[in-house]
Amino acid sequence: MTSDTDTRPQNVDISGVAHKYPNVLIHFVFSTKERRNLIPDELLPRLWKYFAGIGRNQGIPVLAAGGTSNHSHLLIVLPSDMAPAKAVQVLKANSSRWIRQHGIAFTWQEGYGAFSVSSSSKAAVVDYIEHQEEHHRVRSYEAEFEAMVRKSGVQFDIEKALG
Repeated sequence: MTSDTDTRPQNVDISGVAHKYPNVLIHFVFSTKERRNLIPDELLPRLWKYFAGIGRNQGIPVLAAGGTSNHSHLLIVLPSDMAPAKAVQVLKANSSRWIRQHGIAFTWQEGYGAFSVSSSSKAAVVDYIEHQEEHHRVRSYEAEFEAMVRKSGVQFDIEKALG
C-alpha cells in the first residue's frame, strides 16, 4: 500500500528493460599547448575526419568536429560505460599522435571544457562547431572559452583556466 504522497509509478513492470538507452551529448573544447597555432590549416579538415575515425574505433560517436589551428571542438555521444575524462583522453591522445606523424612538434594543452548538450540544441551545436572559422574572425579562443564556461554556470578562475 502506498501513501497519498508517494509519487512513484505504481504497477510498472521494468523486468523487460534489458538494454541501456543513454543519450548523453557532450561538447568538448580543448586547445593546443599554450594556445599556439600549431595545426596547419591544410591539415584541419583531415583532423576533423580523424577524430570521427578515432570515435568509430573506440565506440565514441563523434557527431561534429571543428576548430581552428589552436583549438578543437567535438560533439560526442558519451558511451554509457565511459567517463567524460576517459573519452577526451582517448580522443586527445590518438589525435596528437596522428598530428605528430605529420612532422609537427605537437601536444594538446592539459585540461578541457565539457559542456552538456540537450537533444533540442544538438543541431545548433553541430552548426556552431562546423563554422568555427567564421566565429573566430571576430572572437578569440580565450573569449569564446570564457563565455562558454560562464554560460554553463561553472565557477572558475580565468587565469587558471587558460593557464
